[in-house]
Amino acid sequence: MADTGSGADGRGIPSARAGVPAPRRRYSVPVHPGAWWLWSLALGTAATRTTNPLLLALLVTVSAYVVITRRPHTPWARSYGAFVKLALAVLLVRLLFAVTLGSPLPGSHTLLTLPEVPLPNWAQGIRLGGRVTAETLVFALYDGLKLATLLICVGSANALASPTRLLKSLPGALYEMGVAVVVALTFAPHLIADAQRLRAARRLRGRPDKGLRGLLQVGLPVLEGALERSVALAAAMDARGYGRTARVPPAVRRTTAALTLTGLLGVCAGTYGLLTAEGGTYGLPVLLAGLAAALAGLWLGGRRTPRTRYRPDTWNARSCLVAASGVAVAVLLTLAASADPAALHPGVIPLVAPTLPLWPAAAVLLGLLPAFVTPAPEPPTSARPAPEESEEKPS
Repeated sequence: MADTGSGADGRGIPSARAGVPAPRRRYSVPVHPGAWWLWSLALGTAATRTTNPLLLALLVTVSAYVVITRRPHTPWARSYGAFVKLALAVLLVRLLFAVTLGSPLPGSHTLLTLPEVPLPNWAQGIRLGGRVTAETLVFALYDGLKLATLLICVGSANALASPTRLLKSLPGALYEMGVAVVVALTFAPHLIADAQRLRAARRLRGRPDKGLRGLLQVGLPVLEGALERSVALAAAMDARGYGRTARVPPAVRRTTAALTLTGLLGVCAGTYGLLTAEGGTYGLPVLLAGLAAALAGLWLGGRRTPRTRYRPDTWNARSCLVAASGVAVAVLLTLAASADPAALHPGVIPLVAPTLPLWPAAAVLLGLLPAFVTPAPEPPTSARPAPEESEEKPS
């Protein structure tokens, strides 16, 4: 009989008893999901400050590079492609409307002339068909590209931030609202993953997965799975006591409602003051006072929903760098739009070729910082390397 000894388990693999420590796996601290959302929304804010197609294309490239290098291997991370397709559809629809409905912009470069449909007198200002100019198409392209970039930036947040971890980070007062928003955000990615899985299964069985017949035969199981998932989610939420609140005195409830309502009104008034020239003096103080009142109301409202968090996400140095890089891009693009509006908003009448401004482009490149300061995503379970085994055989 072979003697395996006390230092091996019979397969030649050293055991822990022989004094060989087991390999330790290093766990990297994940980035806070709120940091990813702040980074993405800041890039979207920067996209609203310009119509330069070169800067907008650079913003899309920056967000796409970060998503490709840092999105996790999860089903909901695949939603980025759906947002890209939605952005392209929005851009095409905007161009189609510009061609068919026309534009009030005067133009001298006529590309084609469509048959114009006569409309009644009460529809003045609306035109169907007619002359299509290059100025109209370029204006529609700039406008649609700005909206498409904003959608792609929102898609970056959906692909990078875990919805369940984002729900854990919400304050107690917004917990119920957060559940509804998170369920709505995760509904589309789950539908996309189910549709891809069912289409792949039908192709393996030699059945059609395209056309009206394939759509009907794939759509019914997808909706059935969504219904089953909704029922399971409702049962799990009920089992965990969702919706139950603690007893709070009436005075605290009234104070919470007054602070929240006053804070929201203050935020609206302060934002309006900052956006108008007349309210520049009172806009910032009213906005800060409204934010303080709203935060106080949220803190008091959180006492009605006591919760515990398992392994709560913290704002570490990496999370702060991710959020700061996006905020820096938004602030610098806003300053550039005020300092040199002609560079960030190329002219359409007369039609001029857009140029890439140097320091706004360098500011956009700051959005690449998360691709270098955040840890790489962990490989899937099936792709993780197995522990190395000793080649020694039992004697």
